[in-house]
Amino acid sequence: MSAGTSQDDAAAAVLYVCADRGILMPDLAAERAEEEGHAFAEQHRLTITEVITDGYGEPDPARRTGWQWVRKLAEAGTVAAVLVRWPAAIAPEAAHEFRHRETNWLQEHGVRVRYTWAPLAEAGGEVR
Repeated sequence: MSAGTSQDDAAAAVLYVCADRGILMPDLAAERAEEEGHAFAEQHRLTITEVITDGYGEPDPARRTGWQWVRKLAEAGTVAAVLVRWPAAIAPEAAHEFRHRETNWLQEHGVRVRYTWAPLAEAGGEVR
């Protein structure tokens, strides 16, 4: 968080959705991610200022248009948290180094990454 950030700004969050499209119900995973994200934000008194989506498939988040926007918001200091359903939405386990690179970059810019999926959210929902 930058020195000029107010308490109100500290509650600003972006909801990032990057979900695989199923064959039978192609929108279900994205819909659940959004529902969980909004519920998590309400429970933790965060204000979602934007919902950003990317198509699933590109393992490097830095190559996704939506994630590039997440980084710009973080760099501008307009968001204090990024809400994401689970770690694989940032980068799949096979490319975990990309996830660590991105979450570290966000943390260096004062932005917390919070996981909204119930089992992760119950454990605090935050990247450590």
